Amino acid sequence: MGATNWLLFFHLLGAFALFAGAAVAAVLKVAALRSERPSEILVLLRLTRGGVALVGIGAFLTLVFGIGLAQHLGYGLSPLWIQAALGLWVAAMAVGGIGGSNARRTRALAERLAADGDRPSEELRALLNHAPSRWAGWASTLMILAIVVLMVWRPT
Repeated sequence: MGATNWLLFFHLLGAFALFAGAAVAAVLKVAALRSERPSEILVLLRLTRGGVALVGIGAFLTLVFGIGLAQHLGYGLSPLWIQAALGLWVAAMAVGGIGGSNARRTRALAERLAADGDRPSEELRALLNHAPSRWAGWASTLMILAIVVLMVWRPT
């Protein structure tokens, strides 16, 4: 296999990891929303960290090997569709990180509540249902989908 194939392979591997990690985290978050006991919620939220790690690995691979592929194919970083994709990538990571900051607080509260009687809590439910975090997650997902459209369509 030539350099183009290797660069494309790792770029696509990163894209799959990014989407798989996001799917894992989303499914576990929905399961946590449907759970009542803080100990159950805590287990599910701890598991989401694996999905988030996969998102991070995928984001890194897509960026590094995407830039490498663009350079190797002679595009460089000057085409508008590549600049738009890079801008969306930065925005998606920032917005996703902002949305994820609530998860740390939610996990910490679930841990305290699980150790202190493991009774359902309205405060924990409110953190799980935090609308700005949910919207940040959706916005980040839409930006990543827009990047895929740009990569496939490559408008000039």
